[in-house]
Amino acid sequence: MVIFIFQGIWLFIDDLAGKGLGIVIIGKFLFYYMPSLVDKVLPLTVLLSSILTFGTFAENYEFAAMKASGISLQRGMRSLIVYVIFLGGVTFFFANNVIPKSEQKTYNLRRNIAKVKPAAAITEGVFSDFEGTGEGMNIKVDKKYGEQDRFLDNVIIHKKTKQSINNTVIKAEAGELISSEDSDIIQLVLKDGNYYEELISKSTKEKRKHPFAKSKFETYTINIDVSELNNQDFDEDRNVTTDKMKNVGRLIKDIDSLKKNNLEKVEAFSKNIVTRMGAFYNPAKIDSTKRKQSNTNLIKDVVQNDVDDLVKQNKPKTDSIETIDQLLSKLKEYQHTQTINRAKNSVSSILTTVVAKKDELQKRFKFYNSHILSLHKKYALAFSCIILFFVGAPLGAIIRKGGLGLPMVIAIVLFLTYYFIGVFAGNYAKEGNIHPALGAWLSTLIMLPLGIFLTKRATADRGLTGFGHIIDIVKGFFKKKEKVSEK
Repeated sequence: MVIFIFQGIWLFIDDLAGKGLGIVIIGKFLFYYMPSLVDKVLPLTVLLSSILTFGTFAENYEFAAMKASGISLQRGMRSLIVYVIFLGGVTFFFANNVIPKSEQKTYNLRRNIAKVKPAAAITEGVFSDFEGTGEGMNIKVDKKYGEQDRFLDNVIIHKKTKQSINNTVIKAEAGELISSEDSDIIQLVLKDGNYYEELISKSTKEKRKHPFAKSKFETYTINIDVSELNNQDFDEDRNVTTDKMKNVGRLIKDIDSLKKNNLEKVEAFSKNIVTRMGAFYNPAKIDSTKRKQSNTNLIKDVVQNDVDDLVKQNKPKTDSIETIDQLLSKLKEYQHTQTINRAKNSVSSILTTVVAKKDELQKRFKFYNSHILSLHKKYALAFSCIILFFVGAPLGAIIRKGGLGLPMVIAIVLFLTYYFIGVFAGNYAKEGNIHPALGAWLSTLIMLPLGIFLTKRATADRGLTGFGHIIDIVKGFFKKKEKVSEK
């Protein structure tokens, strides 16, 4: 736990350092952060402790004494098996109740710490929103540097009206935050920039011209009232919930809601596209997941539809089936180009809509997959403790080494294998490349056959690698050949 806490400190060093925070706030942050480390710490702890314990037993010939007394390895492990099963149940309770609360407390505390000083709330490369600071605004900077990040490069500010409308834009090449410990006002001094303001006109005719005012400045000072920020309550909670902040009951409910909502979105979008195309006369029979249509075929479908409309206007109805070329030949020459251009424009518009909608749907399904992944991870964490015990205990009995030497190395290698398989599987599951349930269980399922294999070998008093019987088979094969050659 101590090792992972130090890793966490380095991850969040930007949130904690240079903010003037007391030791109580930093201690509270680490206390809230510790439960979220359990999914990494506990499996490694069970694996390492079981290898050390049973390795020490085997090294000191305790197992030999047990077997001489008629006590098998399974019987010697019986009490620990009961304990590990109980530990798995406690782990599930912890993952379902404590970790979600911990994630929410950590998130809220980080947000509240970030609001202590405006420089801390400004993120490089993105617009940072300042609400409740006397004057609402969005600030974006390319770079922060200097003492406490007080100097800013390439500043863009969108100032808000009372209706939260951005009608003023300020751009400056550089900026500086000047503050005093005794004052609730921070000065943002901008240098070498331009000021743009949209003018609100009462006349409809003038509004169509979109009038605005522009001015250039060498130095421009903005006063930011931070009285509310300085009185920030670090324990303030926000109703922000992610998949990691939910228990099993909430996850199951939200997964069902997200699934229905996503299907409704897809169905509505599919109907909209089919209506706009006007090319599929029986869309209910079309499987959008199997149909892969090229742009050329798509254009032909639209052309066919447009030609049908024009033919109906110029020709009487006919029951014969005609190709696109035949239908185009019945139109006037200038109508050929019109029809094809209409089809191309329709296809281009539809493809643009599909591409834009694709990104939105991918984010929706990624959010949906992350909920399923979090649900199964709670169960997988509990079972991983049990399975890793059956990996570590027989492995320690086989290698017959105690202490923090070889057992530590083996435990870390096995844990890293288990951990990285879980990380890669989780990322694949979020992207939809594999089922989220498999992504949560994959690392545990890979360790399961290893645990069964090691338990069987430890029970039969065999070594870690059993190539002896293979060598015996090869020797026997050559002996038979020698006998045959002698005859």
